[in-house]
Amino acid sequence: MPHREALRFDDRVAIVTGAGRGIGRAHALALAARGAKLVVNDLGSALSGTGRDADPASAVVAEIVAAGGEAVANLADVATEVGAQSIVSAALEHYGRVDVVVNNAGNLALDAMPSLGTDQLARHLDIHVVGSFNVTKAAWPSMVEQGYGRVVMTASSGLLGGSSLIAYSTAKGGVMSLGRSLALAGVEHGIRVNLLVPVAETRMVNDPGVRAASNLPSLEEGAETAAGRGPEQVSPMMLVLAHESCPVNGELLEAGLGRWARIFVGETQGIVAPDLGPEGILDRWAEIVDETGYQVHASTRAGIDFREAAIAAAEAAR
Repeated sequence: MPHREALRFDDRVAIVTGAGRGIGRAHALALAARGAKLVVNDLGSALSGTGRDADPASAVVAEIVAAGGEAVANLADVATEVGAQSIVSAALEHYGRVDVVVNNAGNLALDAMPSLGTDQLARHLDIHVVGSFNVTKAAWPSMVEQGYGRVVMTASSGLLGGSSLIAYSTAKGGVMSLGRSLALAGVEHGIRVNLLVPVAETRMVNDPGVRAASNLPSLEEGAETAAGRGPEQVSPMMLVLAHESCPVNGELLEAGLGRWARIFVGETQGIVAPDLGPEGILDRWAEIVDETGYQVHASTRAGIDFREAAIAAAEAAR
């Protein structure tokens, strides 16, 4: 294969939320190493999303500066509009622009039905979904004005569901739909929005309760580094999605543990049978769920067009 020129972010300004630890820290360091100027945002909260600590963000900034990069710390809460605006304002005041937003801030608390409360569900939605929306919205006008932007949303395989992660999984499902919608909204403005599904041993995954709920084996201290399972294994895909050469829009890309993959939602061809009752549905179940010729939709409109075409074809064949 021909040698590809290294992806650089010189003169680009990036915001990374939740950048004080784990995957966010790895993202910030990776962007800085390739020339980006950084706003390192982190509330410094506990895994559940409570509390504050200025040290994580400050430590990452110090690490970037020591390596010859440029970065400023921001401790604002992404879940508030004021906090999100302060994050973007920090980028504009220090560097004059915003080119990349990596929405990485998140929280996780184990739950179960029926004990899960609406307050816990709301907190997950506030940080993952509302937080990602707030920061992207605050940065949007600047990106539209310059005709360029890259937004990376942090999704999770958790969006597929988890019996002990109901609030977290619900929030990540919302992030997916938010990201895909923003991707469509940004097309005419030169803004691309994609979703990163990270897989790594982090504070979140290494929590004993989370590992047990996810049926993961216990992990010896330091094993993630030795096994190449750390957050730095995720960041190369983030760099692709955050770069001007990003080849996709509105996609979910999984990265980590040395593996790279695409996740997508598909629809089967189904059947057209207007007079079918519930018994008939069960009789023809295999046809309804048959994955032969399934379609991957880029938008709600594409899904509607697919459905209407199937109905029209069936009617024409009668």
